[in-house]
Amino acid sequence: MKYYIEVGTNNKAKQDIDEICRREGFCNLTRHNFGEGGVGRFLTKLVSVTSILWRLKKDDMLFLQYPVKKFYFMACTFAKWKGAKVVTVIHDLGAFRRHKLTASQENSRLSKTDFLIVHNPTMRDYLIEHGFKGGIHCLQIFDYLSDSQNHQQAQTTPTVVYAGNLGRWRNAFLYLLEPVMKGWQMELYGKGFDDQANTNASLHYHGFMASDDFIATAQADFGLVWDGDSLDECTGDWGTYLRINDPHKTSFYLRAGIPVIVWSQAAMAPFIEAQKVGISVDSLSQISDRLAQLSPSDYETMRRHAAEMSRRLNEGYYIKQGLAAANEYLKQHV
Repeated sequence: MKYYIEVGTNNKAKQDIDEICRREGFCNLTRHNFGEGGVGRFLTKLVSVTSILWRLKKDDMLFLQYPVKKFYFMACTFAKWKGAKVVTVIHDLGAFRRHKLTASQENSRLSKTDFLIVHNPTMRDYLIEHGFKGGIHCLQIFDYLSDSQNHQQAQTTPTVVYAGNLGRWRNAFLYLLEPVMKGWQMELYGKGFDDQANTNASLHYHGFMASDDFIATAQADFGLVWDGDSLDECTGDWGTYLRINDPHKTSFYLRAGIPVIVWSQAAMAPFIEAQKVGISVDSLSQISDRLAQLSPSDYETMRRHAAEMSRRLNEGYYIKQGLAAANEYLKQHV
């Protein structure tokens, strides 16, 4: 049997993986909800984890999403006591971005799992370098489930969209763009942008839009994946993290059928270019030239590949590949 513990948060990436597990026939160990408050969530997770002791059997699979506050080590330990195998998909590495753990502390936790589904080859190599010895599969990109559909159309003026948290603390680069925006415009969606301070006539702020509405209606030639306070590189904790993680924002744009622009040093850059769903740049000052040099046929290829990627993301293709790889690995390591 295959089991999972429902995450029960507002995190879209985790919710989608829960849903895909349900569709794939995994049995949910979260059977009782004790409420949405802190105590209720604690009791819900505690009962779910302790149920491992009477529900799992030898050679069953327990699938977990990491990080799991407070209970990851306990869940893995209980599964091992029952002779079950543990498969973990990583969302965030606490040692790398939040710095709440050292690399050795995090590796000690992750060593309790038999198989890891990681973001990309850079994250895989980082974990192996810090001592992980189990099976590993690279997800490459997070899936994105949505009932919305979009039919992208070419824009009269080349248009780049940027969506998400627009606060200065995370994306001060938005206020520096005007000098490098030659021949293209930007559409902003999200909360936190100070439109009163915006003097850039080519940057248009639309406020917050629900994700399904964005996927259904947004029209753009590219979606930008960038963080920090610089035009020349991604900076700060979030920007530096792009060197190792797969930002969910990338999946969001591609689910809408919009090709992407990513930082050349981002871990996702090789995948984006190999799949022909976008371009990478060293600096935001390169966007004008890259767009001007892009032939209509090259761009149409990106648009077509982005539409196909959108279909795969909506089917849960990538996590299914990870679960299949885990299943095959566990068969060989009984």
